[in-house]
Amino acid sequence: MGKERTAERTAFFFLLLSLTVAQNVTESGAGILNVGVILHLQSLVGKMARTSILMAVEDFYAVHTNYKTKLVLHIRDSHGDDIQAASEAIDLLENYNVKAIVGPQKSSEATFVSDLGNKSQVPVISFTATNPTLSSTNVPYFLHGTLSDVTQMNTIAALIKAYGWREVVPIYEDTDYGRGIIPYLVDSLQEFGASMPYRSAIPESANSDKVGQELYKLMTMQTRVYVVHMSSNIGSILFTKANELGMMSKGYAWILTDGISNIVNSLSSSVLEEMNGAVGVRFYVPTSKELDDFTARWNERFKHDNPNDPPSQLSIFGLWGYDTIWALAQAAEKVSMTNAILQKQQDTKNSTCLGTLGISTIGPKLLDSILQNKFRGLSGEFDLTNRQLKFSTFQIINVVGSRLKEIGFWTAKRGIFRELNENRSKATTVNSMPDLKQVMWPGEVYRVPKGWQIPTNGKKLWVGVRTSGYPELMKVETDPVTNEITASGYAIDVFEEVIKRLPYAMPYEYVGFDNGRGFNSGSYNDFVYQVHLGVYDAAIGDITIRYNRTSYVDFTLPYTESGVAMIVPVKDDRDKNTWVFLKPLTTDLWFGSIAFIIYTAIVIWLLERRINNAELTGSFFRQLGIAIYFSFFADRERVDSILSRMVVIIWVFVLLVITSSYTANLSSMLTVQQLQPTVTDLQELLKNGEYVGYHNGSYVGDLLKGLGFDRGKLRAYDNSDDFAAALIKGSQNGGIAAVIHEIPYIKIFLAKHCQGYTMVGPIYKSEGFGFAFPKRSPLVYDFSRAILSITEGDSIIPETFQNLGNNTVRIPGAASPAPAAAPLTRLGMHQNRLVVRLPSADALSKVNTRFLLLEHMPISLTSSLRQTCKPTGNSGQLAARELQTNRETRTSVSLAVEDFYAVHQNYSTRLVLHIRDSMGNDVQAASAAVELLENYKVQAVIGPKKSSEAVFVSNLGNKTQVPIVSFTATSPSLTSNGMPYFVRTTLNDSAQVNSIASLIKAYGWREVVLVYEDTVYGRGILPYLIDALEEIDAHVPYRSVIPFSATSESIKEELYKLMTMQTRVLIVHMSSTTTSLLFTNAKEVGMMNKGFVWIITNGVANIIDSLNPHAIEAMNGVIGVRFHAPKSKELDKLSIR
Repeated sequence: MGKERTAERTAFFFLLLSLTVAQNVTESGAGILNVGVILHLQSLVGKMARTSILMAVEDFYAVHTNYKTKLVLHIRDSHGDDIQAASEAIDLLENYNVKAIVGPQKSSEATFVSDLGNKSQVPVISFTATNPTLSSTNVPYFLHGTLSDVTQMNTIAALIKAYGWREVVPIYEDTDYGRGIIPYLVDSLQEFGASMPYRSAIPESANSDKVGQELYKLMTMQTRVYVVHMSSNIGSILFTKANELGMMSKGYAWILTDGISNIVNSLSSSVLEEMNGAVGVRFYVPTSKELDDFTARWNERFKHDNPNDPPSQLSIFGLWGYDTIWALAQAAEKVSMTNAILQKQQDTKNSTCLGTLGISTIGPKLLDSILQNKFRGLSGEFDLTNRQLKFSTFQIINVVGSRLKEIGFWTAKRGIFRELNENRSKATTVNSMPDLKQVMWPGEVYRVPKGWQIPTNGKKLWVGVRTSGYPELMKVETDPVTNEITASGYAIDVFEEVIKRLPYAMPYEYVGFDNGRGFNSGSYNDFVYQVHLGVYDAAIGDITIRYNRTSYVDFTLPYTESGVAMIVPVKDDRDKNTWVFLKPLTTDLWFGSIAFIIYTAIVIWLLERRINNAELTGSFFRQLGIAIYFSFFADRERVDSILSRMVVIIWVFVLLVITSSYTANLSSMLTVQQLQPTVTDLQELLKNGEYVGYHNGSYVGDLLKGLGFDRGKLRAYDNSDDFAAALIKGSQNGGIAAVIHEIPYIKIFLAKHCQGYTMVGPIYKSEGFGFAFPKRSPLVYDFSRAILSITEGDSIIPETFQNLGNNTVRIPGAASPAPAAAPLTRLGMHQNRLVVRLPSADALSKVNTRFLLLEHMPISLTSSLRQTCKPTGNSGQLAARELQTNRETRTSVSLAVEDFYAVHQNYSTRLVLHIRDSMGNDVQAASAAVELLENYKVQAVIGPKKSSEAVFVSNLGNKTQVPIVSFTATSPSLTSNGMPYFVRTTLNDSAQVNSIASLIKAYGWREVVLVYEDTVYGRGILPYLIDALEEIDAHVPYRSVIPFSATSESIKEELYKLMTMQTRVLIVHMSSTTTSLLFTNAKEVGMMNKGFVWIITNGVANIIDSLNPHAIEAMNGVIGVRFHAPKSKELDKLSIR
């Protein structure tokens, strides 16, 4: 142990020496450009790259013999250690005056080295660091001489979509490189509705046992499609263990990212055999004569450089390294080497030697020359105009035994295709498979895995069933001897037919939802919730698909129609009166007809008398009677006048109409039974205060309460006979006036009680009956397809059920719409106090109680230091140090020391604080940490403040075994797995994501845009927040990344882009400075108006009282979450002090 400690101190003495060597203005040799190269020379990629780089220098100047500027390489070994890589970079910059750095190899190493390059204006070009978080926005002197990992995401997503997989589990190493891909993979999967139910993070130092534990966990899950994103070393361990556990067998699918695929040719045959059946994607390198010649020479050179290593094949990393040197050599020739120096900065207060690194005088020109240089290299077109290579084509490979099989390609324009030179004439149909050569999957099978399966632990699918009030739909019985559950009914018929139609075997077992005595244990909501709790794998029966239930389960498509209607008694309107023959015509019509007859008779009498009709003789009354007789029997009595005949014709027509109408009405009244519903409208029931019945345990009871029915007027019944008996009694005699029920139940009721009742409605729409499964269960998709095939045909649906109860009465205007959605959150700020008006107390109860919703903004949380330490050396004192802090936290720390020793006066060990200012700069923070560790021999470091600063400082603490205690670095990526000496005395940012998700769920928002700063802190929360949102089925259509150094103009540009999108709910996760700038500009562009919702995370919410009034005013209407500090007398006293 003592030797290891001495070795560590020696290494840091070298680092300190590299930092403190006095530097004067040193001129480079004429025509020479010193270039630092930092690689992990013991790794396979490092060895490949070293050979390629050395050959590149030789080849370039062999071709360009007239070039005056020569590259001089200074190659260093990082040993795969971030601290060592930083030490080598500092040594190269300080002692060798390098004007460019090629490397480092790992993404985590590149993070700090790129900061060094940016500070000293020395271009850093890495052709192996592929982490997409290594952005050139904040570090313009960092260039990707490779492809970002983002570029392959669309290829992987296209494969997953083409094979119809709905769920994918990423298995990645828990490093910057591994984690960086996750948000982009989520985005690509969400484009077509796929999801990640779990993320498997493997520590970089994991051994076979640790990997095995994680794989056992994956075997207990349903998903069988894995995306592997890690280095080849961990990947070899992973696949070896997966093979041992039987996870490289039939039913599994493994997809490799280019981290392994690009060098898979160089892996040993034994490792390749463990990967048998895996599919991978990698950058496609076009063939050329030059490449073939170089490959042959490279193979010989690699054997010479590494005589003890097995033969390896040239990978794309070797080609990118080769082309990077050519690009740098061409750029160097275009830049004058005159006065090419590293000019040392002037010392400033609280600065260290690392903080005053020299600045390259030719750095800007050299960077511009590299960016403008384009050429065709061995890897293809090499163009760094956008500070990283442009991709064109990805190749899809299949590991078959111990060899590789090229099965196809992918481009953004053409998608997946088999051959590069083929014409895209083949049509893509709905059910077509991807246009690839035949793929051999794990288990040496050629049938595409379905992507999921029930965990292989012998467990059947537990299917929850409950007895319905209608045995025709569901009846559950228990064998008294064996306790075996049997179920029957229409729902069971559908379920069992679905099982038969699935393309795979599905063993299942019915589990009763009862209390042990044959009675149901609760309502249908309780029944469905058992699926969410994991009691059942599925719940089947007469379960209505309801909106509130979809928050915790997923439903299949409905297998029957539904809706809510009324069952009401009918009344017989038949009139049994003897004088019924008078009712076909109204009284007015009767008297009108008699008057018309008399009038017609008088007209005829007058007309016929004028011509002396022989029939009109005798007294006046006799003549009038004859005229009336003419009206009915004109065919028997002669009418001589033409006018009289016309009158008779008109009268006959009128008489015909009246007679026909009378006959029809009388026939209807005497032959047709007149049955009318006693109630035609819900409002009638409400107005009259009638009693209403509903099915016990159904959601209809809550629906009726929501529609205004008094709880005391609602009566629950269990079956159709109970309903019938209550309807016979009537509302006034202890019964009910109507039954509010779902349509399938009503059909069964009317089929059984066909006399005296009818259906009115529907009065409310619902989605029908379906089967319930856990959220994101892959069974939902397969079951829904099978249900569609059943309902579209007639092989299972009983005709008796389809045609039950068709005597429906639809009353115009009786249907009532669904209740309106809950109103949008009302947000407001009153007198600079943020006020949140929530729709109900129930919604708030779902929010994580560890966080306080900002109903008001009390004083910001202060931090205090309570530390018990051991004496150091003979001094009896411990030197500690707190990095950058603002005035508040610095005051809190000073008060903590004073208060602690005022209370503990008998303590012999005292804390001595050595406070340094990081100036918000990662390099300055690292420089201060190195200085304190070496010069002040500190045994604990408090801080640093920023998560990006903590990344490097925590590595320093881990290497020197000095605890690093930070109370402000909240990024979840700062884990203690790889850094046991890093201690976080604050909450991890992932702790608040459930509170935010609960808010979003409570208000029913379905889409959210994440607005975050492009830093370690800003990006760290993304995977956890996206996971939490997926749990509530919320979608992230867009992620808005704001550079840490963003100006008002760039922020406005991003805000205008957000305004063109539909989503109006935005979650802001960034530092207070950037947040203030964001909301100030959001107010200017009109995004703080009605219709927008802004949610801030605790990064700003915790210190919002300390923001300037202008910023707080701009945030009017914002809501947020923060840690709740319980009030206490001690806290009040500290706040006053």
